[in-house]
Amino acid sequence: MKDILKPIIVLASICLVVTGILAYVNTVTAPIIKAAEEKAAAEARSEVLKEAKSFEKMDVKGLPEGVTEVYKGSDNSGFVFMLTQKGYGGEINLICGIKPDGSIEAVKTLKHSETSGIGSKVVDNGSGYREKFQGKTAQTYGEVDFVTGATISSKAYRRAIESVFAAYSKVKEG
Repeated sequence: MKDILKPIIVLASICLVVTGILAYVNTVTAPIIKAAEEKAAAEARSEVLKEAKSFEKMDVKGLPEGVTEVYKGSDNSGFVFMLTQKGYGGEINLICGIKPDGSIEAVKTLKHSETSGIGSKVVDNGSGYREKFQGKTAQTYGEVDFVTGATISSKAYRRAIESVFAAYSKVKEG
């Protein structure tokens, strides 16, 4: 009995110590990580809506599926939408800026887990696909073709853009 009980106690003690250390490290690093994410989000907002000097988070009820947050740019410079869509490899997080005339100023991928070399043709910021949406409106965004071999990712990207225009029509009125 002693031969069985001793290793169990030693392993349980090690697990408790390691768990305590991990919990401590998490409490120390969580605020730092959150601040870095907030800074990156603020920079991304400025990137997709360049004319805005500041942004105000809007509390909008009944947003379309996939739209997680809406920000209004200062001086009626437009709106910024935070988006989440399910792609082939998982969640795709985008940010999109809409000018007051209802056209897209820019779209940027914040985070994705699409397949490297295939789905990433759509969501990677250097791929050129996002630039095809610049200047598009609710009537013209459908002109952007899907990427061959990455249809699921392309459709997810287009659904996100569709959600942006649905949300834009809701927030521009109120």
